[in-house]
Amino acid sequence: MKIDSRDFVVPHGGRHVLRDRPTEVKPFYQSKADFRDILSKHVEQLGELQEMLYASKQYALLVVFQGMDTAGKDGTIRHVMSGVNPQGVQVFSFGRPSDTELRHDFLWRETLCLPERGRIGVFNRSYYEEVIVVRVHPEFLLRQGLERADGTRIWQERFESIIEFERHLHRNGTRVLKFFLHLSKQEQRRRLLARLDDPHKHWKFNLDDVEERRHWQKYIGAYDACLSATSRPDAPWYVVPADDKRNARLIVSQAIIDALAGLKLHYPRVSAARRRELREVRRRLK
Repeated sequence: MKIDSRDFVVPHGGRHVLRDRPTEVKPFYQSKADFRDILSKHVEQLGELQEMLYASKQYALLVVFQGMDTAGKDGTIRHVMSGVNPQGVQVFSFGRPSDTELRHDFLWRETLCLPERGRIGVFNRSYYEEVIVVRVHPEFLLRQGLERADGTRIWQERFESIIEFERHLHRNGTRVLKFFLHLSKQEQRRRLLARLDDPHKHWKFNLDDVEERRHWQKYIGAYDACLSATSRPDAPWYVVPADDKRNARLIVSQAIIDALAGLKLHYPRVSAARRRELREVRRRLK
């Protein structure tokens, strides 16, 4: 079954509500073997497109992943990017900001990690934490030297800053794709228990993940506001049903392929002088 990545885009304008979006849809694969075959083809396509992106040096691609704990961000990045030349992709994971980072504006640390033209940059969490986690825990603003937020003004201002930031990136050749891996609370519980049951996954377990479940509805509300405000034609949000990890990986990989294909990439054209030079090289080698 053909995946239409546009089905998962959050429309620009209007209010988005996550409860209206499913966390699981009919699989785009028929079996585990079929999934591997489809993903392998996606990875091959992505590798070819990334090679042209790297050769042309016209554009950069920034791919942002957000989601609840255990939503599958790490696994999606690992599987989807498995066939991309390491020279052409950079992956950054953003945890709690350091003291140095807190002394700068909230976009500063990610700005330092933006991909150069010809490369794909992947952000595992991002500046969007500043309008999600910090909105759920406004006391974090005190560490940033700001007053505790009352009302919505600070969040609206941060949305405006993000929109202008992403517009600036787009104008300068960086295309931005943003994926929210949409996980149900029940599936998160199952995955947390699986980490406890498997000794090889104990290193992944964090008690904070369980504590944050108490704020589930607050997080959903923060994401609703964020997705509604910041999904735009030049930097769309995709809400990816994530209860089925395999399906999520196919949707994400197809969306990235569609975005790169839309750039009409090609290898640099060779000038007449360069062709003469290459003919001379061939003559000498013979």
